[in-house]
Amino acid sequence: MTSTVIYTAADGTVTEQDGRVGDSIMETAVRNGVPGIVGECGGSLSCATCHVFVSDETFALVGGPGDLEDEMLDGTACDREDNSRLSCQIKLAEDTVYRVTTPEEQV
Repeated sequence: MTSTVIYTAADGTVTEQDGRVGDSIMETAVRNGVPGIVGECGGSLSCATCHVFVSDETFALVGGPGDLEDEMLDGTACDREDNSRLSCQIKLAEDTVYRVTTPEEQV
């Protein structure tokens, strides 16, 4: 069971990566060396180094951030936007494609 995450870097470089269902977008990126996602806290929702901008279609699937995540997004290195999420909080579902863009900097 896999899903696909399409990561677009701030410079336009696109990396497509298969991920395991139940893993997060951040875990998939870190495990596979995808640039632009640091994941300093390992997904414990105590940093903001996995900040991403989700595409409209992905936002429709995953929705907005929860309260704690929303607070953490105020501490991102790049200004947050309406479609900002922490990629550690987005879990992969079966047979789903996720599209995210990484900011210019994370720390």
